[in-house]
Amino acid sequence: METGEDGEGGFSGGDGNPKESSPFINSSDATEKSQKYDGKHMALFEEEMETSPMVSTMISSLANYSSLPQGSKEHEEEADNEEEDKKKKKPVKAPQLGTLMGVYLPCIQNIFGVILFLRMTWMVGIGGVIGSFIIVFMCCSTTMLTAISMSAIATNGVVPAGGSYYMISRSLGPEFGGAVGICFYLGTTFAGAMYILGSIELLLVYILPQAAIFKMEGLEGAEAEAAMLNNMRVYGTIVLSFMATVVFVGVKYVNKLALLFLACVILSILAVYAGVIKTAIEPPDFPVCLLGNRPLISKGFDVCAKTLESGNGTVTTKLWNVFCDSPFLNATCDEYFVNNNVSFIQGIPGVMSGILKENLFGNYLEKGDLVAKKGIATVEGPDDTLTNSNRYVLADITSFFTLLVGIYFPSVTGIMAGSNRSGDLRDAQKSIPIGTIMAITTTSIVYMSAVVLFGACIEGVVLRDKFGEGVNGNLVIGTLAWPSPWVIVIGSFFSTCGAGLQSLTGAPRLMQAISRDNVVPILRVFGHGKANGEPTWALLLTAGICEIGILIASLDAVAPILSMFFLMCYMFVNLACALQTLLRTPNWRPRFKFYHWALSFLGMSLCLSLMFICSWFYAIVAMVIAGSIYKYIEFRGAEKEWGDGIRGISLSAARYALMRLEEGPPHTKNWRPQLLVLVSTDVEQNVEQPRLLSLTNQLKAGKGLTIVGTALAGTYLENHPQAQRAEQSLRKLMETEKVKGFCQVTISSNMRDATSHLLQASGLGGLMHNTVLVSWPRNWKQADDLQTWRDFIELVRETTAAHLALLVPKNISAFPSNGERFSEGHIDVWWIVHDGGMLMLLPFLLRQHKVWRKCKMRIFTVAQMDDNSIQMKKDLTTFLYHLRIDAEVEVVEMHDSDISAYTYEKTLVMEQRSQILKQINLTKTEREREIQSITDSSRGSIRRKNPAVVTTQLSVTEEQPGVSSKVEKPEEEVQLIHDSTSPTSPATPATPLTPASEGGAQTPGSAQVQMTWTEKADGEPAKPPGASTPEGIKDIFNMKPEWENLNQSNVRRMHTALRLNGVIVKKSSEAKLVLLNMPGPPNNRSGDENYMEFLEVLTEGLNRVLLVRGGGREVITIYS
Repeated sequence: METGEDGEGGFSGGDGNPKESSPFINSSDATEKSQKYDGKHMALFEEEMETSPMVSTMISSLANYSSLPQGSKEHEEEADNEEEDKKKKKPVKAPQLGTLMGVYLPCIQNIFGVILFLRMTWMVGIGGVIGSFIIVFMCCSTTMLTAISMSAIATNGVVPAGGSYYMISRSLGPEFGGAVGICFYLGTTFAGAMYILGSIELLLVYILPQAAIFKMEGLEGAEAEAAMLNNMRVYGTIVLSFMATVVFVGVKYVNKLALLFLACVILSILAVYAGVIKTAIEPPDFPVCLLGNRPLISKGFDVCAKTLESGNGTVTTKLWNVFCDSPFLNATCDEYFVNNNVSFIQGIPGVMSGILKENLFGNYLEKGDLVAKKGIATVEGPDDTLTNSNRYVLADITSFFTLLVGIYFPSVTGIMAGSNRSGDLRDAQKSIPIGTIMAITTTSIVYMSAVVLFGACIEGVVLRDKFGEGVNGNLVIGTLAWPSPWVIVIGSFFSTCGAGLQSLTGAPRLMQAISRDNVVPILRVFGHGKANGEPTWALLLTAGICEIGILIASLDAVAPILSMFFLMCYMFVNLACALQTLLRTPNWRPRFKFYHWALSFLGMSLCLSLMFICSWFYAIVAMVIAGSIYKYIEFRGAEKEWGDGIRGISLSAARYALMRLEEGPPHTKNWRPQLLVLVSTDVEQNVEQPRLLSLTNQLKAGKGLTIVGTALAGTYLENHPQAQRAEQSLRKLMETEKVKGFCQVTISSNMRDATSHLLQASGLGGLMHNTVLVSWPRNWKQADDLQTWRDFIELVRETTAAHLALLVPKNISAFPSNGERFSEGHIDVWWIVHDGGMLMLLPFLLRQHKVWRKCKMRIFTVAQMDDNSIQMKKDLTTFLYHLRIDAEVEVVEMHDSDISAYTYEKTLVMEQRSQILKQINLTKTEREREIQSITDSSRGSIRRKNPAVVTTQLSVTEEQPGVSSKVEKPEEEVQLIHDSTSPTSPATPATPLTPASEGGAQTPGSAQVQMTWTEKADGEPAKPPGASTPEGIKDIFNMKPEWENLNQSNVRRMHTALRLNGVIVKKSSEAKLVLLNMPGPPNNRSGDENYMEFLEVLTEGLNRVLLVRGGGREVITIYS
């Protein structure tokens, strides 16, 4: 166990002392410390002694670890809360129970139960020796395999008090743990009901039949059955109330009586074996009276004969009176009675009689069938209907193989009794496997031998006689016992009462453990109890559920119900063991070595098979209950990390899936936005743009990966606490906005690098982000906020270089929250250059979300002078039809026009601002030089680096504005806004060329695409200066002198931005959202601040804009 596992030495010692005085924490002052380590050569570790104690100090605490769950992380809270109580209490005595008393005997007591005494003989009679042996063997194999799995789990570390629930929940996680824990609880509770019903049956049928409230005398068929069930209900409720009171008043009395009850069970079983031995020597006298081949109920007569010879002649018997209308010999009698003789056979011929052959095979009966003896001649009339049916022994239920399995299985449950007491054992890891496996072996031998011996000793009609009506109302197994049937009757009555008490004691504790674990919030109330910790509320709940079982009233109907719940529980124990073994978790090191995953899987499949064999209907109900609890815990339960196996499966599956993803990039059909959301935090580490996460949620119809990242400036060592705070606030916001994903905080010396690290290092293997979502820098124009827009442009460049798509929402605070709903409106897409289809995909994803569902989609594209706009619209409509996207299509025609005075003014303001920005960080000499150049320009004496510039400016003013001569323009000024990542798609309507700054993302695919601003958009060479329009000439005279000095490339870009903005505002000012191609930044970094200005102008007057850059690959396809 790692000593520093808990941060600041957060273990509390095994003795339950408060943490401060625990041996793990060195509370001595510095001088003591130096003395302490001086002689021990430990000076090297002095610094870390606070968090990592010396082994010598720690080992004693670990060795004296009590089985109370103090060392377990998940129980630290309880340990803290209970510290004060512990101080007041006396020191806890060390648990002293060994294997025999602690595990073996409790298991035997729990396993041997009511079914052995009340139904085992009937099961052998109905199913035959072979059928019953198969049932017993299947059930015992299931519990043995489960015990092997359980032993492996129980010996893998210390099992605190809590037994099976604790083991399953810590192995399979809170969801499975809670579901199985509740199934186990319901099973134990219904077992209590079954034991109570068994004890009432013993009381009313065999011990005190006259105690019945609803009299059964003279009632036939359904009426007699109803009276019996009502008796069970009344007495069951009385006994349950009494038992619940006993448990409430004092569990210690129940535990003291446990040994007495156990003695009763063992004595009863020994009596049966003694009886079997006696039958070999001298079979007991239990005659069964037969009429023909039909056994008669022995209550109605005294002598097994029709008439008796006496001194005065022939006298009729009571039996005659039963079947005839008068006691005289000439009376009218039942036809079957007249035609058949009365005979009697021995009910228990004995083990040497060879009766086993007759009982080998099954004899399944319908409800109301006669229990008939095979091999005896009988005379039946052709239309002989069954009369006087209440005189014969009849089958009370329809029987079939699967029913027998369901009824029998509860008699092998109880194997968890030892592990439930793990807190009281001296050495749980040694005792649990040995005790449990020995108990199962013992009980299995008893059960299997019982099947064979019952078949070999008892007559078939007696075995099939469930209530012993043919043998004077004796308990059938009792007839076999020696010295008297009463040994078994009284013994089994006490043992069933004891088992019922044990169930009512154990079940509430199990419920209390589940509710205290806090995995099922709705059950929290059941964690409370009396001052001494007795679970009062849980006891009330248990009694309530138990009452449901008692109202069912039939032992044969309740048994399959609890079989289901126990089988479900055992199935998960096997699953837990198999999983841990297969996953090879480093912590899986059981001390018990005789297990294998194949055995666990066999056990699991046996449990599942038995569930459906017993009753497919109950099996489905039990699974639905367990599934509902699982889902409920998943959605509402507390987050628990117990190092469980299911988490191990998730890790293995995740690793496998990641390795598969590495095999190649996803096909276009599988492409979905895997978002890296970059958010900024304030001084308190709170997220500044929460709406960015609302938008993320709305985009998540693609169900891709989401990583929410933030960057902090500083060093990791100093800023670690801030990073943790930032991560917490990110998680909190993600939870609020229902964004499922991961968060990441990166610290670097400056924000630029930190963001770059996030961009490069986020994701894992094939699970990488392919799209970056970052909001537009709001206050970029403010002089003190220079770095933000520079960082932003660098981020745009980096995403382009990394082939990542980029989404930039502008005016993010105006975007809708997840709770808003647009009842109408449009999402407008301005498709200016082809970017791989991102502009088509994003509105489709947004419209999957409730916020945007009612919005219609419109797609606008721009046509130039010589484009056929009608054909473009047709092509675009066809393209969208193939993409299965519903949208209105509109082609907007943009004709050439003159550059307005407003454009020049706007450009001039922008360039002057750029000049000022440049000066902020200049050195003194550079600043003076710049000031000189500015004053020169303001006087109008323009300094020209290159005479070619003069001709360029002339040509620009003389031609149609926006066009210049190719030869004369210097490289820097002609440079296009350029994006080499998007592949050109000639098939798409977006291919008609647009002025490059309109969309920016032009690609060097063909000669035309490579055009610069020196050619007109249609590709014709520029006109010579002479052939200009009158407006152009007029413009020379209207030009202001400062306009001449403007960078013409900027003028043209501003012109495009203004023109496009005018068109977009005109068409889409009412749209709920506008998606727009985002032009790339200039290759020449000197124009960065102008780039921001161009984007600002392009989106001016629009409420919500999402600027989109493709990632250099097709993301949408027309193919299926």
